[in-house]
Amino acid sequence: MSSQPTVLVSRRETFNAAHQLRNPRLSDDENRRLFGKCVNLHGHNYALDVVVAGKINDDSGYVMDLKVLSDVMQQQVIQHVDHRNLNTDVPWLQGCVPTAENLAVIFWERLKRELPEGALQSVRVWETDKNWAEVGDHS
Repeated sequence: MSSQPTVLVSRRETFNAAHQLRNPRLSDDENRRLFGKCVNLHGHNYALDVVVAGKINDDSGYVMDLKVLSDVMQQQVIQHVDHRNLNTDVPWLQGCVPTAENLAVIFWERLKRELPEGALQSVRVWETDKNWAEVGDHS
């Protein structure tokens, strides 16, 4: 008898937020050179994709109830960042340059602690429909 395969499932949530790419350790000129027009306050329609993995539960047919995953995403991330200025309105983002890369890492940490051990596989933050950053447990 073969063992059941690990199955990946994903949930996408969206949020709208403003940010400014600016490193406070750098001068205005250095920030302008590094970040170009993104040094100005601007906004994005973000998407957050979270992938979890596990075995299919015999009773439910689920790896994880995606409503439960959605609730965790809402509570740990979306309710804090939606329609906010990521530079000034989110205490747990203070001190970081809110790039997609940094957001992905910070969101990973917030989500990982609320999900079953080993379930979280990846967190992808879409800043635009062309640009994303992903953190994953690719071990």
